Amino acid sequence: MLGIDYKAARATWTAALVILGIGAVYLIRQTVFVFVLALLFAYLLYPFMDLVDRRLPGKTRTPALAVTFIVVIGILAAFGATIGSVVASQAANLAAQAPSLLEKLRETPAPGPQGLTSFRSQVLGWMESQLREHYNDIAMLVPRVAISVISASRNLIYVVLIPILSFILMRDGRTLLSGLVEMLEPHYETAKDTLSDVHDLLLLYMRALLLLCCVTLVTFSIVLSIMGVPYPMLLASIAFALEFIPLVGPLSAAMIIIAVSVVAGYPHILWLVVFLVVFRLLQDYVLSPILMSKGIELHPLMIILGVLAGGEIGGVAGIFLSVPALALIRLFYHRLKKLQAAQRLSVPH
Repeated sequence: MLGIDYKAARATWTAALVILGIGAVYLIRQTVFVFVLALLFAYLLYPFMDLVDRRLPGKTRTPALAVTFIVVIGILAAFGATIGSVVASQAANLAAQAPSLLEKLRETPAPGPQGLTSFRSQVLGWMESQLREHYNDIAMLVPRVAISVISASRNLIYVVLIPILSFILMRDGRTLLSGLVEMLEPHYETAKDTLSDVHDLLLLYMRALLLLCCVTLVTFSIVLSIMGVPYPMLLASIAFALEFIPLVGPLSAAMIIIAVSVVAGYPHILWLVVFLVVFRLLQDYVLSPILMSKGIELHPLMIILGVLAGGEIGGVAGIFLSVPALALIRLFYHRLKKLQAAQRLSVPH
């Protein structure tokens, strides 16, 4: 009547709502990240909780959840009492000896080809000149870092909040899922199948990620100790933590391990580099595809682009979530293609 194309107006309105929703999510991205961490932590504990739940009587999941969290807390406490004390001791030792080790490295270059010795001396000289040149800036930066650390301590509440949210999600997950599916009543079966696929994907991803991180911790602890690398448990723990961050984490761990080994005067740096390269190849091209399976396996180019994009959007949090986000996008894309194919088949010619 007024010359308005209602289909175009509806599409424009839908696009505007989607953009508005994305903007709102970006504004509360820290809260969303906490919720996503709680969800992933719940998926990390879900297999054990489900195993306990099948063996306990009753219709409620609360006893199984209580047993799960008690066991997890016990494991973490045992880990902290054994490995944690060794890591803390090695970290304190490294912090205390770092200045003297660096000075010793500067004064007595490692034996080797003259070109290598000269290169190392040039690098150390450049580092020393940079430290002298920017000494005042560094001195002014230290108080700022201290203030930032103090202000960031408020985020310690998330250490308590995330397990609580995970507990609620694991307890009421079925009810929440049923409510979400009912909201999509016109597409009930499609929504149910899609959410089931999302559930299986996240469950598989978190299980595979935990196993990969544990393999890193065990392998690095054993191999670095056998090779005589200084501070093996500390370096293995750093590699374990950084393994959770795709692409950037393992590369950062390798650089930290090599840097600490060089500063500590470890003589077999070349063999250490060989071990790190071989382990990375086996982890990325043998173990990871087996654990991730075809449902999560992504092309390396997609992972690199996703990590870069995630870093631009959300920093470390964006990098951490980049791989599961890409896997979910891939899942939704294939689900949409199947839905469109089914609709084309159902339309009479």
